[in-house]
Amino acid sequence: MNLSLQDFLQIDLPALMAATLACIACALVGNFLVLRRQALLGDAISHAVLPGIVLGFMVSGSRDILPMLGGALAAALVAGVLIEAVRRVGRLEPGAAMGVVFTVLFALGVVLIEQSAARAVDLDVDCVLYGQLEDILWLAPTGWGSLLDPAVWAEVPREVATLAAVTVLVAGLMAAFYKELKITTFDPALASALGIRAGVFHYALVLVTAVVTIAAFEAVGSILVVAMLIAPAATARLLTDRLAVQLGLSVVFGAVSGLGGYALAVSAPLWLGVPASLNAAGMIAVMAGLLLTLAILFSPHRAAARQVVAPGP
Repeated sequence: MNLSLQDFLQIDLPALMAATLACIACALVGNFLVLRRQALLGDAISHAVLPGIVLGFMVSGSRDILPMLGGALAAALVAGVLIEAVRRVGRLEPGAAMGVVFTVLFALGVVLIEQSAARAVDLDVDCVLYGQLEDILWLAPTGWGSLLDPAVWAEVPREVATLAAVTVLVAGLMAAFYKELKITTFDPALASALGIRAGVFHYALVLVTAVVTIAAFEAVGSILVVAMLIAPAATARLLTDRLAVQLGLSVVFGAVSGLGGYALAVSAPLWLGVPASLNAAGMIAVMAGLLLTLAILFSPHRAAARQVVAPGP
């Protein structure tokens, strides 16, 4: 087998799959955060769950999804209580309270990471911020034909399998509760009049956002999660007023960001004559930002761009 093909199948393909799946899952959830003017909520969750993720990792000693999920959900619960307490005691508006709490929790998470490093635990700041796409390897494939063998797929990297399951779960939930999500997003009062509990769907969206954040955390890092929760959905929103079309476009933009950003990370330095590569997660975020910029400049909804992108209260 050609060595370059082997390198692609074992090194680049699993990273591409992980990046693309993470981008698509984040984009799907991000649509409803953007439409509800709660884009800051995704940022808050991705930062606030960090200490819970790190504690789950330190206690279990492994990167299995269940201990990290348990720690992250506990951290999200603590964050919710703290945000409400800060809002009431300090008489702050919700956005300010949220900013204070998630900044403190994120700083706590970074401190815990440093403590884990002191204990020789395999977790570092770069992994948290930028992920480790470049370290996801899949040694089972031996050629294109081997991808038809179920035994090869049984050895798919854990990060890819987790992200695939979460992406399918999110897509299934969006399809199953599309009507309820649509009504509670655009007209919560009407939803309540129809017997649909808008509050329940709000907290369910928070929970799903937390699950997506945790699943994508190890592969792509917290910075890319924030970018992908907002950028593809905001880009799609600038191009259409129909929710179904927006969901589809956001998936396309998420996939393009994942594939294009990874390709640029590998190829751009070679084009410039530099014998190195760029951080894949960083370039994916850059690609998402470029797509959003183009949408702002050339979208028929350009006049509403600032209102769409800017997070609401």
